[in-house]
Amino acid sequence: MTHNLNRLLKPRSVAVVGGGDWCTAVIEGLRQMGYAGDVWPVHPSAESVAGTRAYSRVDDLPAPPDACFVGVNRNATIAVVGGLAVMGAGGAVCFASGFSEMADGADLNAQLLAAAGDMPIIGPNCYGFINALDRAALWPDIHGLPHVTRGVAILTQSSNIALNLTMQKRGLPIAYMATAGNQAQTSLAQIGEALLADERVTALGLHVEGFGDIEAFQALALRARSLGKSVVVLKTGRSEAAQAAAVSHTASLAGSDVGASALIARLGMARVGSLEALIETLKLLHFTGPLSANQIACMSCSGGEASLVADGAAARGLEFAPLSGQQTERLGVVLGPRVHLSNPLDYNTFIWGNVPQMAQVFGEMMRGSAGLSLLVADFPREDRCPAPSWEKLIEAAEQACTQVGRPLAVVSSIADTMSEKRAQDLIDRGLIPLCGLDAALEAVRAAIALGSVWERPAPLFLPRTTTTVRMLDEVAAKAALSAHGVTVPASQAVSDAAAAGQVAEGMGRVALKARGVAHKSDQGGVVLGLQGAQAVSEAASGMAATEYLVEEMIDAGVELLIGVVADPAHGYVLTIGAGGVLTELWRDTVSLLLPVTDGDIRTALAGLRIAPRLNGYRGAPAVDMNAVVASVLAVQAYVVAQDGLVAEVEVNPLIALPDRAVAVDALIRIGERT
Repeated sequence: MTHNLNRLLKPRSVAVVGGGDWCTAVIEGLRQMGYAGDVWPVHPSAESVAGTRAYSRVDDLPAPPDACFVGVNRNATIAVVGGLAVMGAGGAVCFASGFSEMADGADLNAQLLAAAGDMPIIGPNCYGFINALDRAALWPDIHGLPHVTRGVAILTQSSNIALNLTMQKRGLPIAYMATAGNQAQTSLAQIGEALLADERVTALGLHVEGFGDIEAFQALALRARSLGKSVVVLKTGRSEAAQAAAVSHTASLAGSDVGASALIARLGMARVGSLEALIETLKLLHFTGPLSANQIACMSCSGGEASLVADGAAARGLEFAPLSGQQTERLGVVLGPRVHLSNPLDYNTFIWGNVPQMAQVFGEMMRGSAGLSLLVADFPREDRCPAPSWEKLIEAAEQACTQVGRPLAVVSSIADTMSEKRAQDLIDRGLIPLCGLDAALEAVRAAIALGSVWERPAPLFLPRTTTTVRMLDEVAAKAALSAHGVTVPASQAVSDAAAAGQVAEGMGRVALKARGVAHKSDQGGVVLGLQGAQAVSEAASGMAATEYLVEEMIDAGVELLIGVVADPAHGYVLTIGAGGVLTELWRDTVSLLLPVTDGDIRTALAGLRIAPRLNGYRGAPAVDMNAVVASVLAVQAYVVAQDGLVAEVEVNPLIALPDRAVAVDALIRIGERT
């Protein structure tokens, strides 16, 4: 059920229930922010709280409050929430802990939900939210947010991280800071939808420990897309759910963190790896929105800085826009023959302090095909070093930005050299301050990724919960996959060494495998290239096995891995990449969530390091890409047909040849049907 959070998040009246320091802090915080609505403390015995007249009971309030901060213990919280719901309040923030996060809290959690009924609640076990747009805060602590008229929203499962983020000094305008707590009723995704619905919010940042209701996140993604707003995710923590299946190479590669990345990508959101990157990405999105092309320009007055940018960009797959002949000609006129003209550009110090020349150089770099230009500038400490020449640099940047009409970000190589005062001054001049080179480049990467997201995400195919899982051996697994279109070698299972030799007679070169053994290559359970009855019988006799598989020998080709692992936290994770016994060593794989399309598979294969081998490397013939794609789609078809019962599928290797693709080994783990 989705609750309307509008009254709660934008209240015209606030009730504060409780009398401790936390409740006092809420009232004082509202006063300090300049909140213009009614504030009604509720306390059973005090005449006033924080200098404001108090009411003895919720029932005594002058009217149903739009929002209520419930700051009493967990047992009393249930009664207060029930009273608020009956009187028609707009919603409540439940501060108390001791609900679902505690061993004895499950029943209380159920009672809280029953008491709330249709009234929305946030929490329990959370700080609540700060609405810096309307100067409203249901927040029991200090915070660092000033009033803004437009900005980003940040939503986190951690109240302490939320508090810390309010103290940022990087020039990010934050419209909302909100926490979700235990999400007993209203989920992180549902709160996110409500925040994005505010027309004054430009982008949403999420700190996520676990996704929970995936369908709710799909709804959030669709809502964000319909509003033309981007979502950035900092995902922390590692679920153990996807680690239970550890039999195959796929399971070791497709851990839950891989599933999280695949889910975020499928939802059309961007994932970042740090709080700094979250701040800088949101800042960039606030001022520019997503970037339409993976081309940037960069200028600095130092070769060392240019090298840092080049290395950092390469590590993130960022491309530098080539300089046109006209750009090169005009830059040469200003900079002279001693400056090497390239992108990134070290414009040296020959023009330092000359505002018209610096503006011309910056403008020429911005006129190319780059979607965003970066100007590296580290500013001296304002408390120790007067720096008038840096003001000329900013004046030149402002002129260039105005003349060209494209975004220009001023990037400090370390966060310490971009003060909050300086960042705000740059914003006032129409420039974008980015603090710290690594976080800035991560922000650029994320903004570019968001510039090419889906039009509409395909619904995810999700695994079902099953208690009993059995393994299909190679013979059964290949038969099941073959029925859905996977090509497998001709083979025959036998029960003794002599029979293996008899079967091999007349088959030409064969592979001999021990049945019922996972990772056969690691345990001496496979011998390749045998020919003739005697050779096969002798090899079988030397194996520690009682059953064997005699199989057509497939000529050498490119070995690929196709694997699917059920990750209850994120969906079915499909892994495609370099296969064979060294799969985990090479780790040349891409992971996606089912279902996938023909185009998804081709894009994933093109991004592998072994892609040149697939296309024909050093004169070798290209593999049959249509057959490879068909094999992946066939594995997907098998998984879908099992109605969510598959725990794990692996084809390793799939040997890709010029005329076909053959699964020479396979395993399946599947739950029982009920």
